[in-house]
Amino acid sequence: MAAPNILNASNCVGKTTAYAATTTVTAVVTNAASSNTLYKINTITATNSNTASATVSVELYRSATSFPLASNITVPAGTMLAILGKDTPIYVEEGDAIRVSAGANSYITTFTSYEVIS
Repeated sequence: MAAPNILNASNCVGKTTAYAATTTVTAVVTNAASSNTLYKINTITATNSNTASATVSVELYRSATSFPLASNITVPAGTMLAILGKDTPIYVEEGDAIRVSAGANSYITTFTSYEVIS
């Protein structure tokens, strides 16, 4: 099926995911194939609660291809970094995913705020 026409959407539900990133690339938001939905990613942030700097990578995964949104970006100790802001949203279409990995396990927590449109 095709994603909905956002001008005629009948439903829009806000969601947020939180993920303690590891060194393994992991999907944090997945729009299933044939879902009849479109995901509007409003914000992605990375918070480093550790006492040492750490890196984070975020990608859009589409058709078995990774498209980097942030690649090995350093997040200083005790800070939050905005990877994607509401002024630069992206759409996750059917079959797409947002995936995250970090340079060290459990240093980085990502938060992804998005809308499921149908």
